[in-house]
Amino acid sequence: MRFLVLALALAMPLVGWLSNSGLLGPTNGEISGRYPTLIVAAGYAFAIWGPIFLLDVVFGIAQARVREPGTRLLRIRVLTAVGFALTSLWMVVFTLQGFWLALAIIWGSLWCLLGAAWLASQTRRHRRGPWWQWLPLSLHAGWVSLAVFLNVAQVVVAFRLLSVEQMLPWTLVLFALAGVLLLVMVVKLRGNPWYTLAGIWGLLGVHAKQQASVLAGAETAASVALVLAVLVALAAIAAAALGWREARLRRAG
Repeated sequence: MRFLVLALALAMPLVGWLSNSGLLGPTNGEISGRYPTLIVAAGYAFAIWGPIFLLDVVFGIAQARVREPGTRLLRIRVLTAVGFALTSLWMVVFTLQGFWLALAIIWGSLWCLLGAAWLASQTRRHRRGPWWQWLPLSLHAGWVSLAVFLNVAQVVVAFRLLSVEQMLPWTLVLFALAGVLLLVMVVKLRGNPWYTLAGIWGLLGVHAKQQASVLAGAETAASVALVLAVLVALAAIAAAALGWREARLRRAG
């Protein structure tokens, strides 16, 4: 399993390069341009995939060196193997414009990555595991936590499931759901800075994109994204402070 996880970690940047080189079909940017939404992020925001893939490879190498893992790392390996495989599969399917299948895949990858990030962040006495576990997995899970809603919006627009002239009402629902997921996970992960960073990065990317958009409701969407970014940051600070306080009380006891 440890070498499978490493192979799947190495596969993601390769598949990412293929899908964004145009060799498999339209790039993600081209597809996004065809189906504009009020919750899509600016192009620069997607550069976060570079650090994510790099850190996932670091995780893959580090975990492969552990020959006798405990139960927790074994579970993380299973979740990351599935999560990494689904991430690569999503890139291919989305490029081929199999939008419904891509949507199911990205939700599956989110489930696995959140589970892996949770396990990596929860160890004895609430101390986080090694940085090479919780940092890469938290960053990946944080970005996908927002990306799933971007994907939902593109499916809605691509198939005209709801109004594409007045997208703000249903986009606000997606913002609310994204905000709930991010805030709940930030609290449960005790203010995990890397999960928080990825979520805020994505929301600020949405803010930047919508500020420059001419779509109806874009100005409101930009403001909502900025407010959510601030709320996520405040929740992370509060959760981290609570975690530090509990740690001090345990040491004092």
